[in-house]
Amino acid sequence: QVQLVESGGGLVQPGRSLRLSCAASGTILSLNTMGWYRQAPGKARELVARISPSGITNYIDSVKGRFTISKENAKKSVYLQMNSLKPEDTGVYYCNRFPNYDYWGQGTQVIVSS
Repeated sequence: QVQLVESGGGLVQPGRSLRLSCAASGTILSLNTMGWYRQAPGKARELVARISPSGITNYIDSVKGRFTISKENAKKSVYLQMNSLKPEDTGVYYCNRFPNYDYWGQGTQVIVSS
């Protein structure tokens, strides 16, 4: 059974950093491309970053150079280091396989505001 538990969100000022963590069940991380998605208020959920089983990463243009996705297979965890945060980064962040499972965790809320 798939389980994804996100954590690490919070309220931060623009320009600051946050590190999100995702704990995944079973062998999801080692066998799949994993992604961090976000859903901004009033908008559809979008893929922000992804990492392949071999560690190849991809990002949407708006976060390139600011966000870094990484993983530790032994800890069954995926991370998203977010630097130089902007108000437009506000949203609920989820981790999931790419392409995603139907199942979603509860997400972790990130609010970037002064």
